[in-house]
Amino acid sequence: MSSHREAPEISKDPVADNTDVYAFVSPDQPDTVTIIANFIPFQLPYGGPNFYEFGDDVLYQLHISNRGTGKADISYQFRFQARIRNKKTFLYNTGPITSLRDSNWNRPQFYSVTRVENGKSRILARDLAAPPVNVGVRSTPNYARLAAKAVHTIGRNRKVFAGQRADAFYADLGSIFDLGTLRPFQMAHLIPSAAAVGVNGLQGSNVHTIALQVPITDLTRDGRRPADVLDPKAVIGIYASASRRQSALIDGERGTRMWHGPYKQVSRLGNPLFNEVIVPMADKDRWNSRPPSEDKRFAKYVAKPELAGLLPVLYPGVFPNLAAYKKDRADLAAILLTGIPKGVVPGFQNFTGPVQADLLRLNVAVPPTSSPNPLGLVAGDAAGFPNGRRLIDDVVTVELRAVAGLTIPLVDKSYKPDGAASAIEDGTSNTNPPLLDRFPYLGTPAGGFQSTPGTPAAS
Repeated sequence: MSSHREAPEISKDPVADNTDVYAFVSPDQPDTVTIIANFIPFQLPYGGPNFYEFGDDVLYQLHISNRGTGKADISYQFRFQARIRNKKTFLYNTGPITSLRDSNWNRPQFYSVTRVENGKSRILARDLAAPPVNVGVRSTPNYARLAAKAVHTIGRNRKVFAGQRADAFYADLGSIFDLGTLRPFQMAHLIPSAAAVGVNGLQGSNVHTIALQVPITDLTRDGRRPADVLDPKAVIGIYASASRRQSALIDGERGTRMWHGPYKQVSRLGNPLFNEVIVPMADKDRWNSRPPSEDKRFAKYVAKPELAGLLPVLYPGVFPNLAAYKKDRADLAAILLTGIPKGVVPGFQNFTGPVQADLLRLNVAVPPTSSPNPLGLVAGDAAGFPNGRRLIDDVVTVELRAVAGLTIPLVDKSYKPDGAASAIEDGTSNTNPPLLDRFPYLGTPAGGFQSTPGTPAAS
């Protein structure tokens, strides 16, 4: 969760594993949209001497679909290159790193940004420096200031950042994957125990972030900034992907892999938890390899989600109405595959058309709010998930409650949700590092020296 190790094959390839996608109208620059894609899950801050970095052999992309086809109309491509300055040392750094070009930093990484639209490519920037990881107080002193220098301007009102950040996602992973246990309600579980507070399984872990901030007019189909929330042109669909070349050869002399052939997608992500929770294990790798425009083949899993059938079994007597509901889940199909049409939620829509595609849909005419509610749209905050996704949005709670039936009345007025549907949650709170109030918004990554390993428990 959200998409950390969500499929068998990509869990073996963390450098290409897309963990989360966020897209929102920038709170401090409301004429722009910020898109964030995170990769390389569960990073231990002290994981040296070969610290985490983007893959030189991976093509990372942020895609925008703005014509209702589920296909990428605009893509931003990111390609990385690591360099070794001193071939005689095993060290990541040979002294304090005080600048992005510091010679003490032995393995810096640089990248290019390319925009692709209508089949035409345009390089926006080359040789941009990524920041080092947060090694510790001696190796990377004043880390926040150093990382801020890695925010690059690539045109008027356009910014980009690529580097290590603190993971903003939070969930009780240890509990959820233990037969769907939710600690605050585990006394009602099929295998009961005393209620407890949720544990944030992501606390203290880092990710690698690609963040892009561009004017709204760069992303809409007609190049304009819409003002009317009900205007179909106000809605864009976003997803991120990682691709590798089709074949690899082992260089026996150097002990490295050499990649050849065209790029093939190995990971993608739009809505949080889609592949993680909706798609069965046998289809997860196939889902990762296909574009969103082909998601019709996976729509049956949205119509009859496995978790909706498991909840009444795991929590006997708690979800009788959900257990009795046999219709296809038209509410989830709207939220996840088409967007919410006009007329379902008063004064709101993020409908992209009848093509079923897993896209994070954002209505760019909805302005940011100074008082965001982590439960987003279901709590009356139209600037939040599933209208795009902000870093503060509690998507685990929102999606648990939706799967539990809370959103069925949006499309089926005859249905009465179970009382537990409006209360179900994993019990965690956001104990991750504080977010920034400016781009790239994600918090400062945990430092290796500063971090204390957790305490394992066998029973």
